[in-house]
Amino acid sequence: MTTWSEDLIPIERARTLDGLFFQRVRRSPARVAYRWFDRDSQQWQALTWRETALQVARWRDAMAREGLQPGDRVAILLRNCPEWVIIDQAALSLGLVTVPLYTDDRADNAAYILQDAAVRLLCIQDANRWRRLAEVIGADPWPQRVVIVDGREGTAAQPTADARAVTAADWLPATGTEQPQREGDPNALATIVYTSGTTGRPKGVMLSHHNILSNAHGALTVVDVYQEDVFLSFLPLSHTLERTASCFLPMLSGSEVAYARSVTQLGEDLQSIRPTAIIAVPRVFERVYARIQDQLRGRSALARRLFALAVEVGWTRFEVQSGRRGWHPRLLLWPLLRRKVAAPVLERLGGRMRAAVSGGAPLPFEVARVFIALGVPLVQGYGLTETSPVISVNPLHDNRPKSVGVLLRGIRARIGPDDELQVMGPCNMLGYWNNHAATAKVIGSDGWLRTGDQARIEEGYIYITGRIKDILVLSNGEKVPPGDMEMALGLDPLFDQVLVIGEGRSYLTALVVLNGDLWPGLAREHGLAADDPASLHDPALHKEMLRRMRDALTDFPGYAKIRRVALSLEPWTIENGLQTPTLKIKRNQVLERHHLSVERMYTD
Repeated sequence: MTTWSEDLIPIERARTLDGLFFQRVRRSPARVAYRWFDRDSQQWQALTWRETALQVARWRDAMAREGLQPGDRVAILLRNCPEWVIIDQAALSLGLVTVPLYTDDRADNAAYILQDAAVRLLCIQDANRWRRLAEVIGADPWPQRVVIVDGREGTAAQPTADARAVTAADWLPATGTEQPQREGDPNALATIVYTSGTTGRPKGVMLSHHNILSNAHGALTVVDVYQEDVFLSFLPLSHTLERTASCFLPMLSGSEVAYARSVTQLGEDLQSIRPTAIIAVPRVFERVYARIQDQLRGRSALARRLFALAVEVGWTRFEVQSGRRGWHPRLLLWPLLRRKVAAPVLERLGGRMRAAVSGGAPLPFEVARVFIALGVPLVQGYGLTETSPVISVNPLHDNRPKSVGVLLRGIRARIGPDDELQVMGPCNMLGYWNNHAATAKVIGSDGWLRTGDQARIEEGYIYITGRIKDILVLSNGEKVPPGDMEMALGLDPLFDQVLVIGEGRSYLTALVVLNGDLWPGLAREHGLAADDPASLHDPALHKEMLRRMRDALTDFPGYAKIRRVALSLEPWTIENGLQTPTLKIKRNQVLERHHLSVERMYTD
């Protein structure tokens, strides 16, 4: 049996994010801090807090030699690994500001961020990535120094003739100088996190040390975390949810963090690491749910009925334990159903899962219901990058899956005009980098931050009911502006009307009304009969439409890509109730009218 014990560091003692790391190293020097899979040895390796601190000292000394001054920006473009945290901590301990970049983002988007933030130093995964990025950066002045972290043979270690680029092995000193805890300002800028909004270009969210520290500490007041906990980290550390909840929160609690290899190897890593806690976006749980459903389709009718019964009885058990219903005789079946159905599912998650948190996008209730019924302690939270990011989360002891939980300690909420959820607390951002106008639109003169989401609050629990801002949130947490995308696609004369879809889904699709005048010629080009409705479903035609859409969306982030399309020749008009008198498309009515086409794009 695991003995659970708390070893929390007071944020008053930590003061800053690098101060938190310093205190943790002093408190738990010999405990394992990070674990990762080494591709050379094909073995899982570990670093203690003390060993991690020695590496931080090397990076700190190397950065200091570059002449970086407090407030200068350091960008990190790495896969999840201990080096990500080491570089982050080295920069923070010098009073520098870190700028996370997504490894799968388009080069032109990363280049824009580097220039907008005037990044002095870029730490990047390997030389191949730098070559691709350098082609886009061209003669732009930022970054001034590029450190290629992975310089092993087979990773194209030679950085190019660019004098800015050097491998970490050549740049780092053999040892570093250990330093006392810095007397830093908790309210100073710690990081700039770029998030996409209603325009094609991202905005830089400015977060202070205290913003993030208070948010991680607030989360611990709702969900208990212990030094014996093991987190499996697989969301990118450039994602604010992962950085706060799977980096700084475990640092506060003294927990171990293991870095998953990839989403495709997640099942193996769950078995190897046997985590007690995971933080994920809904897409991860949706994938497991879809895999379970797919396997059930190949099983016997009896097996499918047994699974459905386990979910039904397990959900009843959950509601009884939550005090929301009385005991029922069917609960007598649970010991058998748990052994036959639930236990194998729990074992595939490692068999030790104590807390699974979903955030970044809405979690479909049916997905939550199945996992919770089978005994997975799955809770949903809510937040924004602009709030560091967690606003609320469900307590494990009183989980209400249709809600996004209760407010973290220190955060206040109110319902404003149009039922908009507004929040105030120590985790509210400092503002947007170099964008006072955008800041003023989000944070009022009274200090309340407008979330853009509609909500209601019942018995202290927040329920998100809609969205004021015209933003789609994919199930991986990425945000895309459908209006701007639809406008860009509408510039193609072939597309008369377009509706981009993807709220809570794993990818984007589009409903398209083709130009009736151009359709006959297009049909002839593809050898199709223009008067045959089946022609609109031709695979080659769809491939061509997706190519045209890709070309039209080149200025948008890489994840803003249309994957499937449904074509029609019937316009959305005022007469058929799909357009307003001011010629705006009635989104909900169009989706309702074409719901079968939409579902086919996500199921066929």
